[in-house]
Parts: sequence; C-alpha cells; structure tokens
Amino acid sequence: MNVPIRWGILGAGRIARKFAAALQCLPDARLEAVGSRAKDRAHSFGAEFNIPRCHSEYSALAHDPQVDAVYVATRHSSHAENTLLALSAGKAVLCEKPFALNASEAEEMIASARQKKLFLMEALWTRFFPLMAKLREMLRQGAIGEVRMLTADFGFRAPLDPNSRLFNPADGGGALLDVGIYPISLASMIFGPPVKIASMAQLGRTGVDEESAMLLQHAAGQIAVLMCAVRTNMPQEAVIMGTEGQIRIHSPWWRPTAMSLIADKGHQRSQRGQQLRVNLPLNRPISLSLTACVGSESTLDFPYQGNGYQYEAAEVMCCLREGRIESETMPLAESLSIMRTLDTIRSQWSLKYPQELAKSSS
Repeated sequence: MNVPIRWGILGAGRIARKFAAALQCLPDARLEAVGSRAKDRAHSFGAEFNIPRCHSEYSALAHDPQVDAVYVATRHSSHAENTLLALSAGKAVLCEKPFALNASEAEEMIASARQKKLFLMEALWTRFFPLMAKLREMLRQGAIGEVRMLTADFGFRAPLDPNSRLFNPADGGGALLDVGIYPISLASMIFGPPVKIASMAQLGRTGVDEESAMLLQHAAGQIAVLMCAVRTNMPQEAVIMGTEGQIRIHSPWWRPTAMSLIADKGHQRSQRGQQLRVNLPLNRPISLSLTACVGSESTLDFPYQGNGYQYEAAEVMCCLREGRIESETMPLAESLSIMRTLDTIRSQWSLKYPQELAKSSS
C-alpha cells in the first residue's frame, strides 16, 4: 500500500462530515486533524471520527505538522481566506465548491498556489465519479456523434430562512453558487468556456437568487440550457445531445449512478455488430450492443461504495504522489473560467454580495 496521505479538515459542518466519512473508504488516507472555531464542535467532530488532533483555531489546523493536505469545508464566503491560510502554511488544498466568492478571489488563490508550487483543486465532486469518467471517454469516442446541446438542472425546495447560508447574502447565498455551479461545470467539461451568456433570475426577499435559468453558447456554436433553484424542486437530470444520439444521466445526475444511451436509427445501422464496453468500479465489465436498442434506451449502471466524496480525495492523493500541483480532471484554469461565468451571470442580475459592495466602495 502507498504511504498514507494525512488529511486535515478545516470546518466541522455537514459537508465536512461527508468528507470525513468518505476518507474511511480509502485505505491510504488518514484523517489526522480537524479545525473549528468552536472548541466543543471540534472535539465532538473528532470523537465522531476518531481524529487524533482537534484544533479550536483554523490557523492551528493549517500549521499542524502532521497534516499533508487540507480540505476546506467552510461557507462560500470563507473559501478564499481559508485556502490562502492553508497555502501560506505550506499545505496542499482541496477547496469545496464554489472555488471562491468571485473570480478575483479565485485568481489570488491560484496565484498563491502556483507561486508556492503547492497543490490546489476545487472540490467539484461530481466530476470524479466513475460514471463521469466513462462519459468523457464515450464523448471522446463519438458515441453520439458531434455533441451539440446540453440541458441540465439542479433545484430543490428549501424552507425560507434568512439566517440560513442558502439565503444569507453575506455567506454567498443563493442557488447559483450552491447548486447552479453543477450544471455550469458540466457544460464547461463538455464544451469548454462559454462565449455568450444570457440569463434571468428570481431574486428573493433576502436579495439572493432563488430560481434562475441560463443559456450558454460555446465556441463551436454548442448550446447549454441550464436551470437551478433553492425554492423549486426540479427533475435533476442532464441530457447531452449529439448528431447521432443522446446520453441521459439519470436523476440525481450530480451524484450519478446510471446513464442511458439513445442512438439515432441511422447511427445504429452504421454501428451494427459493434459493442459498447462498460467497466464498472467493481471490475465487472459488461457489453451492450448498440443495435439492440432501436427505439429504446440502453442503461449503463455505475454503482459505487461509500458516499462518493472519496473519488475527489483519491484524485488529490494521486496527484500528490505523482508530484503534480494541479489536477488534469479539474484544472485551475477551468475553475477560474467557471468563476468568471458565475460572475457574468450575477452581473446580469445586478447581484453583488456585501463583501463585494464594501470593496467597491472603499
């Protein structure tokens, strides 16, 4: 077995618990420390996951000599500050999405990591699932011809609580940064950065976006139609459309376990006799005939163990062992591009967070 990578978690909330549980699926990962500004919360978290060191200051966690990599699991508005703290202490960083509050913060984080030659990656966990790896392979191989369009949504109905991080502008609240980043990231993964953006949003009582729709056009004319919400339930499906078929990622597509391939009839005839091979995570390959699904969907299943957060952690550890300071699957340039897309969308709504307003007035 590889020499274990020692993790510290900065933050002790819900997402931190998910990540801590996921590390238990990786035999070469060690959860060595947790940091919270509330001493009782840090020790409670530590007891729950049998963590040796529990720090009541973020700085103490960042400077812990027994930690190789820090997972930043705080609120959106603190991601940049906390990431820069960990980088200044010489730690590799996996920062929960969204990477920052805006592109300006993201630029500062990236510049710091590159100047110090330290690993940094945005924790967009969806991108690292086995299904997504297979999807990228299928698209490269032309499984649905030339990809032209995408539809994707992520929305749910949360109770309106002005003090909740979902609705508090000071926390970077709203649907866009919390869940809208998922379909935008999917469009980025498939098409690259958009060249044209049109959007509209419903701003709620607290001033943040509660529902929104976005229309992106990309460099080769491809179009992505995306939606997100924190006050409206949505199907949570994604459909990728090409010149020779479609791929539908089943709900919830952002935590994917299955997708369907729908080949156009003409494409099916041209592919007669060919097989589509799918390698499952448990090393159980299956073969599907493209000719057997005329007028129907062929479903490809990708079961996994654990809660799914282990895949992004495994990517970080693989990069660290190979001496890389960026992930090829989630490169920093793409994280910055996504943040710029989010900034452009918010500018169309005239939505600025208090920190941005304070900075612009100073």
